[in-house]
This record gives sequence, C-alpha cells and structure tokens, in this order.
Amino acid sequence: MGRRSVHTAEELRELILEASTTLIEESGLAGLSAREIARRIDYSPGTLYNMFENLDDLVLTIEGRLLDRLDATLAAVEPASDPRETLVRLARAYLKFTHDNPRLWNLLFEHHLPAGRAVPAWYQEKLDGLMGRVEAVLRPILKENDEAARKRAARVLWAGVHGITSLSTADKLANISADSAGPLVDDLVRTYLAGLERA
Repeated sequence: MGRRSVHTAEELRELILEASTTLIEESGLAGLSAREIARRIDYSPGTLYNMFENLDDLVLTIEGRLLDRLDATLAAVEPASDPRETLVRLARAYLKFTHDNPRLWNLLFEHHLPAGRAVPAWYQEKLDGLMGRVEAVLRPILKENDEAARKRAARVLWAGVHGITSLSTADKLANISADSAGPLVDDLVRTYLAGLERA
C-alpha cells in the first residue's frame, strides 16, 4: 500500500480504469469488485471511492470510453456513393467491433443503474451521437423530411442489427441460422431500407 503518493490523481484514475477494463475483459461484469481492482493496482479499496462516486460511476466511465471507440470506428467507415451501401458498411463495422470487444460490449447491456437513476446527460449524448450517424445516412433515403420518422427508423434498424450481433457474439446464432452474421446483417439492412423506400 506504499504507492499511494507515487501517482497523481489523474494517473491513479487511469490505473483504476485500465485495471477495471482488464477485469471486465477477463471475467465480465461479474468479475468486477472494488477489492480486486485495488489488489491489481496495489492501493486500498477506499482509493477507488476517492476517484469515482461508486462502482456504477466507474462502469459508466468505461462504457463511455467504449462508446467513444465505437464512434471513432464508425466515423472511419468509408462512405459509398449509395447511402444504402454506406449503411451496410456501418453495420458491418459495428458487427466487427462487437466481435473484437465481446465482454466490454456486453457490459453496456448487462450493467443496470439502480432503479430511479437515469444515465448521465453526457452518456445519453454519446448514444444520440451514434444514432445521429445512422440518421444522417438515412436522410437521402427517406422520401419525407420527417425528423421523428428518421430517428425511429435509425433505432429500429440498429436494434435489428444489434440483435444479430448479440446472437453472434454470444455464439448463439447457429441456433437459428446456418448463415454467418455478416450476410444476415447485410440482408437485414437492405431489406429494411427497401421497405422504407416503398412505405
């Protein structure tokens, strides 16, 4: 426990985040505890609560970093001349991201805040920003300039894509289909977009 004065507050916060992220990658959310994080960084468990309000605050911070990484991944997708193809590319990039980070990605859906506590505004902004990328590509596809319809379409589409990626990441896709996740994601995006255009 003698390392307490070795690190600045910023360095210590980063140590905690790195150790926590590694724990989640190794054992999922169930493996995360203040005692184990403290053991890995050689500080007392109380140190964590000097840096973070509680474990939920710590986990939300890790989730926020993951959402930033996903946003950077989607931002790097090369747009196609046809927005439909751009959406297929975005969906494929999302699928790859979830496969590259399965335990961390599952954290977003396993972790629940206590009843009555909403996610912070900064967290919701990150989610809205991700959906905004999909909405922007949908704009030239939808016939009417209806923002509410565009938002709904983006969320319906991405919920479907997420369903396939979740089954695939959990190695459960074979229970319902002999196809791999990539072609299923392509079919879902193209079929949904075709339906939108006909509606």
